[in-house]
Amino acid sequence: MHLARLVWSPQLLEYDFGPGHPMSPARLDLTMRLVQELGLLDHLDVVDAAPASDAVIQTVHDADYVAAVRRAGTTLEPDLARGLGTDDDPLFPRMHEAAARQLGGSVALADAVWSGEVTHGVNVAGGMHHAMPGAASGFCVYNDAAAAIRRLLDRGAERVAYLDFDAHHGDGVEAIFWDDPRVLTVSVHEDGRTLFPGTGASSDVGPPGPAEGTAVNLPVPARTSGAAWLRAIDAVVPVLVREHRPQAIVSQHGCDAHGRDPLSNLSVSVDAQTTAQQWAHALAHEHADGRWLALGGGGYAVSDVVPLAWAALVAEAAHVPLERGAELPAAWRAAVEALDLDAARTLGRADVPFRSWSEGYDPADAVDRTVQATRRAVFPLWGLDPMLD
Repeated sequence: MHLARLVWSPQLLEYDFGPGHPMSPARLDLTMRLVQELGLLDHLDVVDAAPASDAVIQTVHDADYVAAVRRAGTTLEPDLARGLGTDDDPLFPRMHEAAARQLGGSVALADAVWSGEVTHGVNVAGGMHHAMPGAASGFCVYNDAAAAIRRLLDRGAERVAYLDFDAHHGDGVEAIFWDDPRVLTVSVHEDGRTLFPGTGASSDVGPPGPAEGTAVNLPVPARTSGAAWLRAIDAVVPVLVREHRPQAIVSQHGCDAHGRDPLSNLSVSVDAQTTAQQWAHALAHEHADGRWLALGGGGYAVSDVVPLAWAALVAEAAHVPLERGAELPAAWRAAVEALDLDAARTLGRADVPFRSWSEGYDPADAVDRTVQATRRAVFPLWGLDPMLD
């Protein structure tokens, strides 16, 4: 039995908002070509992605919304009240089936991870974290991340941690589990004052009561570097995961925080993102008996960032780390160039050194001020000292 399972089907490329849309299916196609050329498929259990039933989708979405998605994908008539047919979420034929396949893949992985059939699961086509119970939002029609978490809870998990590293706030997942103390949602994202969806302030910690403190937001400022981004994560995420004691970890690895991404203002290298992947993996082994479900998400530098970041994610889940600085396969570079795109030559360079929070808080540093605001808002709710823990 393989340690990790990858959900993949060429039919996942049918989630396609059309020419010119940032979420091009080419980013998934090039990722899977690179995964294959690197030989990673030999170290993984690869399974098809079947569309989820309406009943499964409705564990996180309203029934009338599911019906509206199916109708919109058939008639191609916009339903703007439900976010269908907007510039962000244009209509396309069989939209329901394509989005249901994304969600079904992540839910199937949640089943496999919880049952012990595999230890880790990866769905690079998943991570649709903006979708709300009754509306599409931010390129996301159905929220597969939330559905996977719901399946883990329904199968008996008492606590699940959701870690979101996308440049954009994981607002849909947070909203769905806002008042559920079993789910710790941690979103590390660009400040909502400079980026969609405009939410995710440090002070947003969940409603008063049992769930207060289980919503955690780290809104780092525009132009944050990889080293500062890692410092922020390290200052907040490990200690809260330790306190929460999850029985499974679901992580979203949108790679749009990269400096070359056209839809964010951060500057987080593939190397730094790979480090965050390693940390999520290590936390799963340390606190959740290894149960880890890793998802894709945003990422719009189609050829020179997304395939590198997500091939590294697949390799991490398979326990087959890639050699930093190694030249990428010539066949893959040729496939990229055949699409008239820029092909990266190497997969990262080196680990990204960062200053540990234990070395002291710098009030003159904008990222440090964000970290401290989050710690002050959240840590006391867990009985922690924001200055010491």
